Amino acid sequence: MISLSHLLPPLPGFTALSRTYAPWPVWSGSVAKPVRFAPLAKKAAVRLWHRARDFDRSTHQPGRHGGALGPTALAVLHSLIFDFLNHRTGRLDPSYAAISAKAGVCVRTVATALKRLREMGILHWVRRCAERWQDGRFVLEQETNAYAVLPESQWRGYRPPEEPPAAPWPDTLGNPPPVPAALAQATLEGGLVSKVHVLASDPKDGLAAALARLGRAFMTRDS
Repeated sequence: MISLSHLLPPLPGFTALSRTYAPWPVWSGSVAKPVRFAPLAKKAAVRLWHRARDFDRSTHQPGRHGGALGPTALAVLHSLIFDFLNHRTGRLDPSYAAISAKAGVCVRTVATALKRLREMGILHWVRRCAERWQDGRFVLEQETNAYAVLPESQWRGYRPPEEPPAAPWPDTLGNPPPVPAALAQATLEGGLVSKVHVLASDPKDGLAAALARLGRAFMTRDS
């Protein structure tokens, strides 16, 4: 933190203090180690966006602007997924200013929206810093956050959409199973008369018709 004493005249009995700086001017919790991103396929990322939008719509209450997420959080999430996410590597580390330009909101609104997305379990991030050699010593400098869009199983208050009912069997739709061929049905019959009757039921089946005639000949001979 910069001391402002050099801007003010010294009070009687006190001497002016020299300007000082904090040795590590970075956000608390920042890590200097490399962050490993997880790849996220484009199709999966798009599905997450639509699930988030549906989540917001399903939680909308009359008289209120937006649902559980709100329009600005949705705009920021849309920007992260469609403008900055590298689907092959999973890299997602834009600056607040870059998000602000793409989402069409101010930087302060970006910070509020990101916080809301994290509270809802949709987004997670890691604060990053890096060591730099400056004036003969190593100092830490703040870098952009590393973000990750989490699966809907991690979202707070989210209920997945109900799966559509399974398609009914064809016979329940008035569509009975296909009738076996005359030859196949005839093998299931016990007596000669029944077999001849089944064989003769399909005049388009030449073999079945010939067997039916042969069967009638046997029946006539035996009678």
